[in-house]
Amino acid sequence: MAEPIITVKNLTKVYRVPERAPGLSASIRGLFKPKFQDVEAVTDINFTIQPGEMVGLIGPNGAGKTTTLKMLSGLLYPTHGEAKVADFTPWDREPEYLQRISMVMGNRSAMNWDIPPLDSFRVLSKIYKVPQDQYQRTLDELISLLDMEALLKKPVRNLSLGERMKCELVAGLLYHPDVLFLDEPTLGLDVAMQRRLRIFLKQYNQQHQVTVILTSHYMADVSALCERVMLIHHGGLIFDGALQELADKLAPFKLVKLQFTTPPSNLEGFLTQFSTVEYLPSENGHHILRVARSDVPKVTAEILSNLPVADLSVEDPPIEAVIDQIYEEGKV
Repeated sequence: MAEPIITVKNLTKVYRVPERAPGLSASIRGLFKPKFQDVEAVTDINFTIQPGEMVGLIGPNGAGKTTTLKMLSGLLYPTHGEAKVADFTPWDREPEYLQRISMVMGNRSAMNWDIPPLDSFRVLSKIYKVPQDQYQRTLDELISLLDMEALLKKPVRNLSLGERMKCELVAGLLYHPDVLFLDEPTLGLDVAMQRRLRIFLKQYNQQHQVTVILTSHYMADVSALCERVMLIHHGGLIFDGALQELADKLAPFKLVKLQFTTPPSNLEGFLTQFSTVEYLPSENGHHILRVARSDVPKVTAEILSNLPVADLSVEDPPIEAVIDQIYEEGKV
């Protein structure tokens, strides 16, 4: 196995936050005797990531996801702990390191709003010292993959949110970084644009083997792009593994959806023979059963043999429901 491109050991970030009571007198006291509270944003997290992996970093608001990415990109110093990204210590901010990584944030822009994206791309190519022929090849490839030829000469302020996000991705990939940090890249985009960006990211990763850490509140992003997830909660890493493993562990059942040619006379009575089957409320004309994974073959065989089935489907529970369960309980 190749050496990890990212290694994190006991990485911790504690913010010292000022606090005071409301009112004028408290404000005056705070000038002379300020009070502070230590807030642990990230606490002793450890992980490694191999070259070319796409990993989802998920968790509720305030869990420490963006703080982690900012430390790995060198924007924040940790309180203690170690990290190596492409053999560099991120917070040293060496120029060679900055040419190996890129960070794209859904709520931040790397481009000047008053000029067209093409001008910003040219400026970035000079900053990162990209040879002209390489710059043109890369730009043509990204424009083709993202289908954005018509956007290049419009001022950035006139672009839609989805169009700007396409341009942000081009700006972040022009110099072929080895590691890409994506913080909420589909934030606020419509469903169609989210899907297009997911397709682009998957194709780009396959073609260039760029290592990606992705944070997103849209589980569809994570499910479509990342086989592995790291789940962070209250600053601690509480799960690191396959997304499907997480779903299997916390939701050891499947949903069986049924439609019948004619209404069965006593469906609930028929289902009482199965101790692991739960009859859920109907949805859009479908009868829904929650069935233990190990019993799905036996239960579906009996249903098909004894009931007037017009359609039957077996599905995993929505991953959002699994993740919400973890957020509420705070553990896996």
